[in-house]
Amino acid sequence: MNFSSTRPEKSDFRKTRIGIILFLQVFITLYYPGILIAQSQQDLIQGEADLEICVDFALEHQPLVRQLSLSEEISKRDIGIALSDWLPKVDITAAIQHYLKQPVSIFPDFENPSGPKREITTGVKNTSSLQFNASQVIYNNDVLIAGRTARFYRLRSTQTTREGKIDLAVRVSKAFYDVLLSEARLDFLKEDHARIYKSMKDAHSQYESGISDKIDYQRATISLNNINAEILSTGEEIKAKYFFLKELMGYPVSEPLRIVYDSLKMMQDIWIDTTNSIDHRNRVEYQLLLTSLNLQRFSVEYYRMGFLPSLSAFGNYNLVYQNDNFSDLYIRDFPNSSVGLRLAVPLFDGSRRIQQLKRANLQYREMALDTLNLRSRMNTEYAQAMASYKSNLKIFHAARENSGIADEVYNTVKLQYDEGIKSYLEVIVSESDLRSSRINELNALYRLLSSKLDVEKSLGNINVN
Repeated sequence: MNFSSTRPEKSDFRKTRIGIILFLQVFITLYYPGILIAQSQQDLIQGEADLEICVDFALEHQPLVRQLSLSEEISKRDIGIALSDWLPKVDITAAIQHYLKQPVSIFPDFENPSGPKREITTGVKNTSSLQFNASQVIYNNDVLIAGRTARFYRLRSTQTTREGKIDLAVRVSKAFYDVLLSEARLDFLKEDHARIYKSMKDAHSQYESGISDKIDYQRATISLNNINAEILSTGEEIKAKYFFLKELMGYPVSEPLRIVYDSLKMMQDIWIDTTNSIDHRNRVEYQLLLTSLNLQRFSVEYYRMGFLPSLSAFGNYNLVYQNDNFSDLYIRDFPNSSVGLRLAVPLFDGSRRIQQLKRANLQYREMALDTLNLRSRMNTEYAQAMASYKSNLKIFHAARENSGIADEVYNTVKLQYDEGIKSYLEVIVSESDLRSSRINELNALYRLLSSKLDVEKSLGNINVN
């Protein structure tokens, strides 16, 4: 049976392939931008964001965190490179050689030993070889130390990443509080604006009715202009603080971000147990220094063990091809093979290893003293952070009490002014005191929350994933 009539031609295959390629191009053109948008939207915060969401977003998207993760991966690869020396090494070497002029060796004339020596051309014009080489380290100081220090290098890279994340979490938290309290300040200013605007209207009505003179109306106008300028300035500050928060979070600058916080939870978060004592082992900086100290100890051991010999095993299998005719070179091979042990004993290197060992010991002692300095510095940081927290806590309570008093004073003075007992100047003064006391309360709250973060950091209580 003849199937030639049903067999597809090459041109049919080409047309089908071109059709598939065109379809894929159209599909990518139409749908790939949507896929990109969907992926980018997944990297945005949907809805309002609280402090935990902002910190988690920063720990995942901030370029610094990604750099730390890459550094950690690089460290793992370095460890893998060092540990790979424990594995056997196998390689193949091929070579081919043609003598333009063959070498000549001089041999005695065995038929006439006392006569002149004879010049004899040796070897063949064409040679080729294929070498299989294998080696295995049995003992070597480098690979031994690499195996013993691998876990400490992994630990150090992990601790370095954790240190960067803790610092980032603290900075994001402070920026979050700064934006949040600035927005609360703006809300207070808007409330003051509404109150002052009403007072200005009342003063203007009383002026037109002849109840009061023009001074009260003018003073109210001055206060209203000042509050308008302050609202505008605070609004611009909030925009700049949002930009800074987005920068710390690794959030797209052009995308909207709206933060929220439970005021009751914020008031609960200001408290901390002031009876806590510092445990240096909880601080990642101290853990990182101890890890570096262990690595330096292995460095001392490395130079100390540098006087020991190294031992390795090897095996070779060679295929050698020789022939004067190049076309017949690979007709016949002349194999040879060998196995053995290689022992290298260091004898004298001009006291280099001795000097390296002494230097490593001195560096270890220097690093051991660094632990004492770091413990002392941590104690100072904790004492300063706790003193700042206690001071800011008292200031906050005083500011909060002053805010309540100022609110009560303003309501009383305003009521007395409406009854004609107090002058409008006293109303303006009480309004200014109320606004200042509220702003002072917000500033005190921000400093209190920031100092609490410093205390938590000094205690090593900030945990990140």
